Formats: sequence, C-alpha cells, structure tokens
Amino acid sequence: MPELPEVETSRRGIEPYLVGHTIMHAVVRNARLRWPVSQEIMALSDQVVISVQRRAKYLLVELKSGWIIIHLGMSGSLRVLAEETEPAKHDHVDLVMDTGYVLRYTDPRRFGAWLWCQDLAGSSVLSHLGPEPLSEEFTAGYLRDKSQKKKSPIKPWLMDNKLVVGVGNIYASESLFVAGISPDRPANSLSMEEYGLLVSTIKAVLLRSIEQGGTTLRDFLQSDGKPGYFAQELQVYGRAGEACRVCGTLIESSKHAQRSTFFCRTCQR
Repeated sequence: MPELPEVETSRRGIEPYLVGHTIMHAVVRNARLRWPVSQEIMALSDQVVISVQRRAKYLLVELKSGWIIIHLGMSGSLRVLAEETEPAKHDHVDLVMDTGYVLRYTDPRRFGAWLWCQDLAGSSVLSHLGPEPLSEEFTAGYLRDKSQKKKSPIKPWLMDNKLVVGVGNIYASESLFVAGISPDRPANSLSMEEYGLLVSTIKAVLLRSIEQGGTTLRDFLQSDGKPGYFAQELQVYGRAGEACRVCGTLIESSKHAQRSTFFCRTCQR
C-alpha cells in the first residue's frame, strides 16, 4: 500500500504538470472504485488547477469550484503521459490537460478513490485525521499527552490516523528500530526523552524516504514511471531471518493488529 512518502512523491511529481494549467475534461472508464467516482469529476471542463496539496495519504487538487480528493488505495498509481494513449485494463481515470499532458490513474484492485468536495473542512474523509508527522504540532509533548491511558503496544498505536497521519506499517517499524524502542512497549511506558527521540526519528525517516522517492512497493510507480529507492535501505521491514545491520542478531517478525511487524530484539528495548 502506498504510504505517505509515496503519496508525497506522487504530489511532487504531478504538481508541475497541473498547477496553473487547465483540465479540459476527465475521462472516467470505470467509476466503481472504493467509492463511486463523483459526478462532479466526470463533468469537469475548463477548470484551472490552483494547487496540488497532500493531507495524510490523500492528494488534494484545488480548483476554483472545489477540490478533487484522490486516494491511491492499495495499488493505485498516477502517471503523467505526454499525450493521450490507448488505456490498459486498469487505467480508470484520466485528466486531460490543455497542454496535451494526461494525468492517468491506474488501480488494479480499485480500492482507491476520486471524490469531490467544495469545502475541505466539511470533508468526511479528512475531518477525523490527526496532525501531519512533519508538522510542528507533532511533538514529544503531544505524544506523551495522547498516550497517558494507552497500554496497547506502541507500534499499532502509531499507525492510528487519529493520532498522527501517514506513519504506516513500513515507517512505524523502521522508526521504532532507529529509535531503539521495542514495538511491544506499552504506548504510555516511554520516557519524555524517548518520546522526543521517537518524534525526531519519525520525521527523519519520512523525510529521507520522500527525498529518495518513496519505498519501492510492487504496485507503486512514481509519476514518471520510475520506482522509489528507499527500500534498498530498509533496516528491518521485510528482513525477518536476516542479520541486523547494527548488531548481527536475526531480525524477527510478529503480528500487531494483523499487520506484520519487524524488529531486532537486541537493538530495541
């Protein structure tokens, strides 16, 4: 599933081809995604793109009349094509620009979404989200305050979008490893110093991944069709049975909330 760095990579990739340019029309070949493609998107014509933003794992395309909200789901990807080309089986949505470029959405599993909203503040898919992990709002004090009554393991807690957005399975495992914190630790058991270390580590891991183009996942492609490269530097995720690059102990795997967690028993306490 594309996580925050992949979505931010997509945002940066498509932004130059959309902002300041006009959407001539949309081509919707299959409206049956996670939710039906909004009628307003199907009827788009002559709409200038004001900005391309990101909130959590949602891409927000700002137009004068409202917003297109895009979610890549589990296998969705966006590509910028130099011209309209014959669509493949899973190419469900195109935005045809006045420049001749086409933004194409591909989604084999159709778990993504293309929604319309006139006011982001009233959007049902955005209203429940916690702070962005790279924002000034996400601090050690914030984590400490939110964790006071949380005895559940810290790893699935970090993945709760009501707490903080965009810290998905890969980056939760990686951040906890770099911070030296066991994924099984109760969320309220950390010291203030450990909360601070965890916050700074999450920010650093996400920023590095964004800079390197996101994690290479089987179903993810950048807008130019090239995969991300951060996967080559993953310390624990997907490495169960392999030697820890720090201490040599074998990386272990366990389940938290039905998601695989990878960790080093020696490096993480």
